[in-house]
Amino acid sequence: MRRFTLPDVALAADRLREGGVIAYPTEAVFGLGCDPHDQGAFERLFALKGRPPTQGVLLIAADFAQVEPYIDVAAVSSEILRDVRSSWPGPHTWVFPRSARVPAWVAGAHTGIALRVTAHEPSAALCRVFGAPLASTSANPHGEPPARDVATLERYFGDRLDAALDAPLGGQERPTTIRDALTGAIIRA
Repeated sequence: MRRFTLPDVALAADRLREGGVIAYPTEAVFGLGCDPHDQGAFERLFALKGRPPTQGVLLIAADFAQVEPYIDVAAVSSEILRDVRSSWPGPHTWVFPRSARVPAWVAGAHTGIALRVTAHEPSAALCRVFGAPLASTSANPHGEPPARDVATLERYFGDRLDAALDAPLGGQERPTTIRDALTGAIIRA
């Protein structure tokens, strides 16, 4: 596994463009990410986790413009969009009706798409330099606790992981709450 630091974020983004799966720090834990439109990279991400593909993943982004194409905007009121946008950037994940742009493998068996515009600078920087949102899931084999440091990433994945962006976590104790954007219902506390 190759390690990159924040000054090398462009090299980490290059790995994503080459079909790589990388780990990067989020608000609370390390995430595994890849280009959501690269099915081969996505399948490698799920193989690393040992997770069933029906579960789907969220998309993490640097700004609303990166996630807007993935939302079925016609199905969402302007009030809901305004309320969600007021929570971003920040540690809030929202599930929206998905647009046709969302690859089926990203959503899994779900009808919606989970999206987050992060305020955590290392994650946001990676998305900005990559130029798009990333498919994102916690960095751990299915059933194990999420990695909170690069040493744990090494132990879990070793050379099977293409790279890691070695930067600090965002200081949250738990992964972000996931809410339904249309109803406000909590899906994951």
